[in-house]
Amino acid sequence: MPNEFDPYREALVMETTTIWPEEYYDWEVADRQRIEAQLHADPAKAAELQYIRMHTGFRRQISVTPADIERLT
Repeated sequence: MPNEFDPYREALVMETTTIWPEEYYDWEVADRQRIEAQLHADPAKAAELQYIRMHTGFRRQISVTPADIERLT
């Protein structure tokens, strides 16, 4: 289940990952990288955000949604 943005966990983020739906696999790599960079630059606005506990902190995982794509393009 996605989490809400959490400033405390955000300060402890050590890694980031992005999950793309299958319908966007055919996008150009540069376009996907641009969207990923925008999502991770402002994670509070991501529609689906998870913090995954690691030994050294957290991994921020954002699942891209059509709403995110519409907002960023």
